[in-house]
Amino acid sequence: MYQAHYHNRLRSWPNTCDQTPTIEDPGPRQQHGGGGCADLTALFSDELLLRILAAVPDPLRLPASLVCKRWLRLVGRLRHSLTLLDWSFLDRGRLFLRFPYLAELDLVPGSFTSPLSVATRGPVLLSWGPFSVTVDTYADSPVSECCFLEPDVIDRGLETVARSCPDLRKLSLVAGDSEASLMAIAGGCDTMQELELHRCSDLALRPIFAFKNLQILRLVGSVDGLYRGPGVTDIGLTMLAHGCKRLVKLELSGCEGSYDGISAIGRCCMMLEELTISDHRMDDGWLAALSFCGNLKTLRMQSCRKIDADPGSSEHLGTCSAIETLQMQRCQLRDKRSLQALFMVCEAVRDVVFENCWGLDNNMFALVSICRRVKFLSLEGCSLVTTEGFEPVVLSWIDLQRLTVISCNNIKDDEVSPALSSLFSVLKELKWRPDSKSVLATGLAGTGMGKKGARFFKRL
Repeated sequence: MYQAHYHNRLRSWPNTCDQTPTIEDPGPRQQHGGGGCADLTALFSDELLLRILAAVPDPLRLPASLVCKRWLRLVGRLRHSLTLLDWSFLDRGRLFLRFPYLAELDLVPGSFTSPLSVATRGPVLLSWGPFSVTVDTYADSPVSECCFLEPDVIDRGLETVARSCPDLRKLSLVAGDSEASLMAIAGGCDTMQELELHRCSDLALRPIFAFKNLQILRLVGSVDGLYRGPGVTDIGLTMLAHGCKRLVKLELSGCEGSYDGISAIGRCCMMLEELTISDHRMDDGWLAALSFCGNLKTLRMQSCRKIDADPGSSEHLGTCSAIETLQMQRCQLRDKRSLQALFMVCEAVRDVVFENCWGLDNNMFALVSICRRVKFLSLEGCSLVTTEGFEPVVLSWIDLQRLTVISCNNIKDDEVSPALSSLFSVLKELKWRPDSKSVLATGLAGTGMGKKGARFFKRL
């Protein structure tokens, strides 16, 4: 029965069990491990088999790589993005033999060291955002700042990357103590366009000028609960401004600085269109420097405990004339003066997004009416804003076209006025799910779920 099915499926192929394939020296890879039938894929050239494997969906390529050594090698040539979890894989030179055509490489997860006791007691992983690090549960303080590999180990690994991966376009790494490793990366990877530096410092930014084609840069000075770095100050921001004048996107996470550093970036990086400031430690008065970013289109603030404690007088703030999008994500918005200054700088903004911001009540939300040209508003996870504070602000925007309100439990459907309902009818896009409890109750209606346990469990 198997032979009949075999001939029906491979009717156009010769019976390779009885005939010799017409290629020279097919080698032992042509034989199956348990039978005498030939491997038909040995007739394909590497180029043809690569085209076939390229059409295989990504989740199925890993099982395909286990078929034989040849398929393992070819599937590795198809992978262009990789996250390194074990630094020894890079030290031993196996990384680029296995994956010779990498374009994106993340070395940060593999740069953490594991406690010595983990090898004998078993690993326990602590996940923090995109990172997972090993902790010692027997230590007096198992959750503490993580340690990185020795600087010379990281430098040797970066030099290996520079020699073996010339087509690299995106790289995430932990900044070392010497400039030579980054200079080697800049010299060996001419096409580098995106760079992410963790535990960054002013010293680590000295060779940044060598990246001639760099367009996207992310600097992480420190991460609360994970590690602390030397920090990036105005000195590093100024070197960045003079060395990377072709930057289009910049993210500053856990960085220090002040008016001088931000203004230097605005003056020198004329092509900068997107600026992300996350968990900043900047000095008071930095907000006024945003007006020097003449081509800035998107300003994103994430996980900031404060905006600017002392932004100065409104006459000296200036404005970002080209700004289009302002996003506030997981920020503390309790200082009325700093939030008002931010809206004055971003007065010309078109899209405003609030996502899970603390302290955003009716009085603070009313300040957004300073921005007169808003066409899109997204309000998500802001439970202190009520219908009474939400309605007058939205009705004041005559250009509003899109509106999203999600999980704002104090904005009630039964409190919507006829004027607000009329506005909803003319919007191009409306996502209205303010009260998550009412949405849940509506979805569970008639299912018997969401009731107390008396329905399912009787008293003993």
